[in-house]
Amino acid sequence: MSYAITIRLSAGFAPTVERVRAALRDQGFGVLTEIDMRSTLREKLGVEIEEYVILGACNPPLAHRAVEADRNIGLLLPCNVVVRADGPDATLVQALDPQVMVRLSDAPDLPGVADEATRRLRAALDALSG
Repeated sequence: MSYAITIRLSAGFAPTVERVRAALRDQGFGVLTEIDMRSTLREKLGVEIEEYVILGACNPPLAHRAVEADRNIGLLLPCNVVVRADGPDATLVQALDPQVMVRLSDAPDLPGVADEATRRLRAALDALSG
């Protein structure tokens, strides 16, 4: 079962993170949370991984529609977007596929929300690679 929408960019990590933020913003998403996995794992466990950040993105109108359709769906919000280094000159950008919500809930109004969220996330990722 696939649960990610992924693109690979021939660009450095830091500029890609900023481009991802802008692309999400252009699609109506704000970044509510940011988890620097590299720093956290280094500090808490003393281990090293590639540059890796998790952005908790939220489109408030879509989030509202999703929660109205299924109050439990908040467990899957916000839309997580991962940006991680993939070698010295490339970066992976991954978004959790909103269709996962539909697979886990039988709420009749949720597929429309997931479809719109998918369209917006794909548009954001397409803008990065195009």
